[in-house]
Amino acid sequence: MRKFTLFFSLAFLVSSLSWAQTKIEFKEITLDNGLHVIMHQDNSTPIVAVSVLYHVGSKNERPDRTGFAHFFEHLLFEGTENIPRGEYMNKIQAIGGTLNAFTSNDITYYYEIVPSNQLETALYMESERMLHPKIDQIGVDTQREVIKEEKRQSYDNRPYGTILPETMKRAFEKHPYQWPVIGSMEHLDAAQLQEFMDFHKAYYVPNNAVLTIAGDIDYAQAEEWVRAYFEEIPTGPADFYRPNITEPRKTQETRDIVYDNIQIPAIIQAYNLPKKNHPDSYAMSMLSTYLTGGNSSLMTKELVDKQQKALAVAAIPLDLEDGGVFLMYAITNMGVEPKDLEDQMDGLLAQVQKNGISENDFLKLQNIIENNIVSQNSSMAGIAQNLAEARVFFGDTNYINNTLEQYRKVTREDLQRVANEYLTLDGRVVLYYLPKSAQGE
Repeated sequence: MRKFTLFFSLAFLVSSLSWAQTKIEFKEITLDNGLHVIMHQDNSTPIVAVSVLYHVGSKNERPDRTGFAHFFEHLLFEGTENIPRGEYMNKIQAIGGTLNAFTSNDITYYYEIVPSNQLETALYMESERMLHPKIDQIGVDTQREVIKEEKRQSYDNRPYGTILPETMKRAFEKHPYQWPVIGSMEHLDAAQLQEFMDFHKAYYVPNNAVLTIAGDIDYAQAEEWVRAYFEEIPTGPADFYRPNITEPRKTQETRDIVYDNIQIPAIIQAYNLPKKNHPDSYAMSMLSTYLTGGNSSLMTKELVDKQQKALAVAAIPLDLEDGGVFLMYAITNMGVEPKDLEDQMDGLLAQVQKNGISENDFLKLQNIIENNIVSQNSSMAGIAQNLAEARVFFGDTNYINNTLEQYRKVTREDLQRVANEYLTLDGRVVLYYLPKSAQGE
């Protein structure tokens, strides 16, 4: 489910649909070692985004060695054989650039945004990371501690911080999506240096990567530098492990209680979704925006503003390659029983399933979807990421130019249909998050 988090801005209440999308022009080549390269030229500002998407995420890990993909997100900033330890980030920042990375269940993504006259430097840095990474015991030990601290801050010590991992391990019984991207600290502690090196050789290779360059570039010069820095990198394995597992459709509700370091209870509802490239994913994306996408969404208007049974209602929509999750959560207002709030959430959902949504709301929804898609391609960083993901997830880089058309095909009837097909009470996960003080009651 695509991540549209804003909803029904007043600026769009009276606007009419234009469904216009500026076409993203690009050129692409594939090197002999399998590296796919996508280039987009925009000379309006003197910046360029360089990214490398590796088609490896937490789903590619072994059940007893989770967290490796996220671990390499960190480790590959350690340095290379030619870039001293700790200097990778400094070199990009010294030329006026910024850089970062993220790991998901499906991919690992690195990027730099630099002045366009420093494009060659950014390409050299990414080629160094691919060809000469520094994977040694010092780096492994350092990043183990970094990730442990990240887990403490992001999950263990943050109120409601474990909602996603607690939900995913119940939403998936067979598929590797069941374990969190950050993985198990026990698995990382138990892993030997050779295991990390083997994982790197298996996935962080040219023929499992997409290099994207977007911004103030000359196509010929950019290609020349790409070939100079990346063609020498040896190709990787002919095949990559990708789990061929279909999560069985659930026929019974999974219900549980999680006692957390919180003061106010919360309710989590999660529903399994089809694959990222499934035609119904567009309707489900729009439906999630209608239900929980901001201050003017149905759930917020009814439960927060009108009934005042919830302090907040939101969603974590995950559109994943092998089938995602639509996760809604609501924090109860003072004095409201979780069961009462849950009943109201179910009632609103049943209302949509029975009656659909109004024509007026549907037009507003189309406008906000259009605005979000256009906004995603309003920066060089956004274009670079969307080009790479189009290639990897949809097998066609030009998907970036067809996204709006796919949403345009969705009808009001489709929204009602997918609400009945996927948001079923008998196959969902329901969690009550309660204060630890309630555990003995």
